[in-house]
Amino acid sequence: MLALAVVGLVVGLALYFADRNAAADMAWTLGVLPVLAALVVEILRSLWRGEVGLDIVAALSMTAALTFGETLAAAVVAVMYSGGNFLESFAEGRARREMHALLSRVPRTATRHRDGGLEEVPLDDIEPGDLLLIRQGDVVPVDGTVASGTAFVDASALTGESLPAHLSVGAEAMSGSTNAGEPFDLTATRVARESTYAGIVRLVEEAQRSKAPMARLADRWSLGFLAVTVVIAFAAWWFTGDPIRAVAVLVVATPCPLILAVPVALVAGLSRAAHFGVLIKGAGPLETMARIRTLILDKTGTLTDGRPQIVSIDSYDGVSEGDLLRFAAALDQASKHPVAQAIVAAAKTRGLDLPVPSEVFERPGEGVEGMVENRKVLVGGNAFVAGKVAAVSGEGPDLDAGSVLVAVAIDGKMAGHLVMADPLRAGTDAMLAGLRREGVQRILLATGDRIEVAERVTEGLGLDGLRAGLSPDQKVLLVLSERKHGPVMMVGDGVNDAPALAAADVGVAMGARGAAASAEAADVVLLVDRVDELGPGIEIARRSRHIAMESVVVGIGLSVLGMIAAAFGYLTPVQGAVLQEVIDVAVILNALRSLRITPRDAVPEKPVRE
Repeated sequence: MLALAVVGLVVGLALYFADRNAAADMAWTLGVLPVLAALVVEILRSLWRGEVGLDIVAALSMTAALTFGETLAAAVVAVMYSGGNFLESFAEGRARREMHALLSRVPRTATRHRDGGLEEVPLDDIEPGDLLLIRQGDVVPVDGTVASGTAFVDASALTGESLPAHLSVGAEAMSGSTNAGEPFDLTATRVARESTYAGIVRLVEEAQRSKAPMARLADRWSLGFLAVTVVIAFAAWWFTGDPIRAVAVLVVATPCPLILAVPVALVAGLSRAAHFGVLIKGAGPLETMARIRTLILDKTGTLTDGRPQIVSIDSYDGVSEGDLLRFAAALDQASKHPVAQAIVAAAKTRGLDLPVPSEVFERPGEGVEGMVENRKVLVGGNAFVAGKVAAVSGEGPDLDAGSVLVAVAIDGKMAGHLVMADPLRAGTDAMLAGLRREGVQRILLATGDRIEVAERVTEGLGLDGLRAGLSPDQKVLLVLSERKHGPVMMVGDGVNDAPALAAADVGVAMGARGAAASAEAADVVLLVDRVDELGPGIEIARRSRHIAMESVVVGIGLSVLGMIAAAFGYLTPVQGAVLQEVIDVAVILNALRSLRITPRDAVPEKPVRE
């Protein structure tokens, strides 16, 4: 539509300056008619939905201009109107990346035991009682029970528990969890469409369908502006008997400050937020983000790092802490266990040189043993290691809720313990204080983890509420119940957070390491693994909306003055269109100030690839 309108305007101007006035009128008319036709269709659809928007004013001005032969004025209005719509759709397309990973994460096939062999079958073919092979790294396709050996599964995306769980024969394994250990057999207890992960996907879809659409900022001004425009235009025609004055009023009244200034300011805000690692999927979410009053935070991977970290090291019998960590990390290089990988990462962070282990044997979920620099090293759970080596005095360090004790033995003797936990992210206190400065009145924690773990992690944060042990549907209910306090933002990273993200007025996903389901369901994705980017994102949203409102008020005020001048005969329709162009340029330049917003609490600027 924009291309047709621009071509019509340019060709018409060329013909006009070539003294071919009739052909110029035809070109301008042909450029306007497609835009006007599309506009009429959109107005009818809006009225059918019970909505009244700014499109009516634009349609009235173009129709009146064509009716009374002011084709150039109609062409100018068509270009400005279609240009504003193009900017708005461009904002949506630019900000919303291809995020279909939710569907890619859903397993489409499973490996089933049949007649002494294995076969790949579609999920819909799995029946309760089928025996399935779950390989290392596989996502469990259906709910079932462990049928052979032991299973070591990472269910953090479903339950919020940061550490993988050890499941014995007969224990239940949920679909959507990941096999973090050796392959195991699973007896299916439900068909795929009735399993846990499928239920979460359905919750996301239901939440998205029930979510109220975000009204455009411009449309909330439309009814009053439409009434003022019609009154002034009718009065000008009634008292003077000159319909051209009414046309001039309608042309000046074309709400370009609303049609252009709002999307320009918000698109600029989207771009600026992306610069700070906050991807906002459109102007609607950005505007709603500026009005947030309640914030609900997930724990694992959001308020905490989501990965176990060493919080203390206790060494015995003259072994230094550095040597204890070095030997443990060297051996754990051969293990894929999340705790083992965390120990290796901690050693590398401290700059320790890790030799290559040999003769490694791992018992999934219990421990690993092998040779490091000709010394026999054993790393694993405290009970597992203590049962193989000579004990030391005492029972090891005291553990807080949610912590894990890793024992290390060297040459048959207990050498020390590593205490692992999922600690609070650094700077969380300052982040929450900054959010309250930005107008967030209530901050709550919602987690699927145990209450004692949640209380330990959040102690001293001054949260307004804490809800633990929540299932995905309970998180949705919490979001809905908090709406009585104002617009609600939900922040999470796991599959279990996806329904609540979809139900919230604004859902925010941790995109760097978060689950694909949460990124798909969210309105905002943090491109870097830092929840403290949320404060700058909200500040950018608030200031962008303020700039948009400022542009609207000034632009509409100038337009009303121009309408009054046109009503008294001081402006022709074409002069009114030119005046409106001047107003448009002024409000657009003001709206572009959103590109220069620098959040108060932003981390040092670092370009983010968008």
